[in-house]
Amino acid sequence: MKHTIKDVAAYAGFSIATVSRAINAPHSVNRVTLEKIREAIDALQFIPNPLGRQLRSDRTRLIGVVLPTLANPVFAECLQGIDELASAQGYRLMLMTTQYDADRERHAIETLRAQRVEGLILTVADADTHPLLDELDHAGPRYVLMHNDTVRRPAVSVDNRLAAYEGVRMLIAHGHRRILMLAGTLAESDRARLRYVGYSQAMQQAGLTPAPALEVDFNADELAPSVLAHLTTGANRPTALFCSNDLLAMVVMRGLRRASYSVPEHMSILGFDGLAVGELLSPPLASLRTPNREIGCAAWQRLMNRIEGTADGESLSLTLPHTLRAGETICAISDTVGHR
Repeated sequence: MKHTIKDVAAYAGFSIATVSRAINAPHSVNRVTLEKIREAIDALQFIPNPLGRQLRSDRTRLIGVVLPTLANPVFAECLQGIDELASAQGYRLMLMTTQYDADRERHAIETLRAQRVEGLILTVADADTHPLLDELDHAGPRYVLMHNDTVRRPAVSVDNRLAAYEGVRMLIAHGHRRILMLAGTLAESDRARLRYVGYSQAMQQAGLTPAPALEVDFNADELAPSVLAHLTTGANRPTALFCSNDLLAMVVMRGLRRASYSVPEHMSILGFDGLAVGELLSPPLASLRTPNREIGCAAWQRLMNRIEGTADGESLSLTLPHTLRAGETICAISDTVGHR
């Protein structure tokens, strides 16, 4: 038999209101009363339901947020923008991370739907071909993507292809011809794939042959010896690297420094994200900056518009501007660059 809060109140000899206070605000109940109520809860094996109040309401005022990781400040900055607006408007957030794993993405979305969230803000591995997003389009709840650069889904992002194209064109303008792109696993990030498209287009337009992206572990904090050897040995080693995110660029800079290679004298490096910490490096990291906090704020506002039915006439996706942070990790090619 499943006991209710009414049964606990009768067993302990107190009102339902007093039992409710003991469960939800124990500091407001005196110690003797609290102990008796806890004894009754134990005796009846009563399990309080924290969702009870919201289940009796038409609205939960819960919003689910699904991010790949918080180890990358890009997503923490997005979350900051979301949280500021959520708090101001009386909403609560439920956060889950996926570590770029498709099974964890599905689990996170299904878990948040079970909690009756009113909406979802997501960053997924592949926005265009995600079957669960198709299901959300049909059955809800409403959602908005962040950083997923797609015209098929409600999303807020930058133009990843264009940003990469412009960044690589800048490297070419500095005289670089042997330019290599480093990325995490392309299959796990539609953003990285679009950035590779931009890299390839810039190379081809300049009459250069784009190299396959050098894929490394998203979460590695050290370059594998084989990767470092690929970057630093051979007559045709690259003179410039385009890294698909700033954290990877920082890992590369440390690996090169330990191998006694100087940035940018022996290798120019361009990142992507524009993380503030990149400006604290020596030399400061050149990067394509994305407005991460603003992306979070815009995703929140567009989700609210969809939930409240005020999104009529609003484009499905929103593209925010990127900028180039010059930094000091890029220099013009010379006869001495690339040789030691």
